[in-house]
Amino acid sequence: MMRILTWKRAALGVALVPALALGWFLSPLSEPANDMPPMATRPKKAGQPNILFIMADDHAYQAISAYGGNLNRTPNIDRLAADGVVFDRALVPNSICAPARAAILTGAMSHVNGQYSNLDRFDGEQPTVPKMLQAAGYETALIGKWHLATTPTGFDHWEILTDTVGQGRYFHANVRSQTGKAQWPGYVTTDTTDRALSWLQGERQASDRPFLLMVHYKAPHRTWDPDIADLSAHRDGLVPEPNSLRQGLTDRAPVVGRAQMDIGRDMSGRDLHFQYPDELTPAERAAYEQAYGAENAAYAATKPSPDQRLSWRYQRFMRDYLRTVDSVDRNVGRLLDHLEQTGQADNTLVIYTSDQGAYLGEYGWFDKRWIMEPSVRTPLLLRWPGVAAPQQRVAALASQLDIPATILDAAGVPADPRMQGRSLRPLLQSGETPDWRKSAYYHYYECPGEHNVPCHLGVITDRYKLVHYYAPNVDQWELLDRQRDPAETRNFYTDPDYAPVVAEMFIELERLREEYGDRTPLEQRTGEAILSWVTRQVRGFMNARNPAPDVD
Repeated sequence: MMRILTWKRAALGVALVPALALGWFLSPLSEPANDMPPMATRPKKAGQPNILFIMADDHAYQAISAYGGNLNRTPNIDRLAADGVVFDRALVPNSICAPARAAILTGAMSHVNGQYSNLDRFDGEQPTVPKMLQAAGYETALIGKWHLATTPTGFDHWEILTDTVGQGRYFHANVRSQTGKAQWPGYVTTDTTDRALSWLQGERQASDRPFLLMVHYKAPHRTWDPDIADLSAHRDGLVPEPNSLRQGLTDRAPVVGRAQMDIGRDMSGRDLHFQYPDELTPAERAAYEQAYGAENAAYAATKPSPDQRLSWRYQRFMRDYLRTVDSVDRNVGRLLDHLEQTGQADNTLVIYTSDQGAYLGEYGWFDKRWIMEPSVRTPLLLRWPGVAAPQQRVAALASQLDIPATILDAAGVPADPRMQGRSLRPLLQSGETPDWRKSAYYHYYECPGEHNVPCHLGVITDRYKLVHYYAPNVDQWELLDRQRDPAETRNFYTDPDYAPVVAEMFIELERLREEYGDRTPLEQRTGEAILSWVTRQVRGFMNARNPAPDVD
């Protein structure tokens, strides 16, 4: 059995926290190594496609109409589905922002690339996809959310959000680039696209070279502040509720029920727009007050029951979430239009994804982090002219780790030996391949932390998930059966009928830990995660807990 951390042993390092936290917060961003040859001298291979990689933040597959949901319409993202491939089950290895971004850059899991949580500092000296494409003759750029603490490496051009330690903000975002600091003028999703298009249209150093452009949107991450243009959207009728909104998780492991991500209880007044973004101009604040003020006053005057409170909060949360998605979809359309108008669409691999999934009211929750389907499953759509047939759907288990391998494959660049994913090309040509993975490995490390999610690891197959919650101060197991219980509301681990399945999944879990080399002692990693959590407190990074009017 795996060793379990005790609080006493983990606490030995807590005395180091003040110095650690202060050093992390005050230390400057490391400067990128300037070891790339000039653009004109870099080798270039014939037939290399351009690569446009678009990543949103917390964009749930449930909120993309190409995935068949009934929440909204995303006509521009759906263009990629019409002209390319939808991966119906793309999984992330660690469902939280910074580790997901590190996985996409390195093609490696957290225990290999060193980005276990949002508080680790990314090692920019390790091999990454943009570095490898630079060496192969590509011009590379990153624009938008970075969230990895250190200065980007491997990019000829970069502009990254800096507010809230890299989270960014929705209006008038502060940014940093090679040329210094600046403030964007308007709404962050539109501004990110404006800067990407400016780079494509005239700021590139060598327009005869293929490009890798990584466009990283902040939206639809919490606090879901809509663009002024979208404040009136999604007002007609009610947003459909998930079947499990009120179901609860009483039949799951006890630690799952301790989560602090309940829409009816744990959302702040800022989340629900009883308070508005501080950075709004007077005109923008007036627009927000017009959109929310009367509704807020009417709700504050009521004494809702717990069920009424959950219903109202769910509608407010989801309308705002979908409004931020509307802006993402609109701006994806602008990028696709540019490729078509400039004749580059047929020679550009376009990938759309999110850093992970998100709960949209399932179990009454928001956020992500857990191994359950809304969190671990991320949207992945790909258009690759000449390689991927249009209107194709792939049911095989894809991994976030496969994205960098696919990008390198498209560019004709061999993968680095540390990379742990595979190119998706075989699935694009056949839909499935006999030697493709039948299981996926998951490991979440940031505990204790925001939302009270325990550290856990597990194995995922087409039907089952075996999960071990191992810290802090917990040792609990679950077996989830998606065929018998699609909503994942029941734990079958102790059911005698499932004993053979549990045994088989144990073997597969250990096989994957060996395959991926995840043999770091759990005690050591969790002790570091505790330090990360306390460091977060010192830095004031936790979301403000401004109460809503109906919460004491």
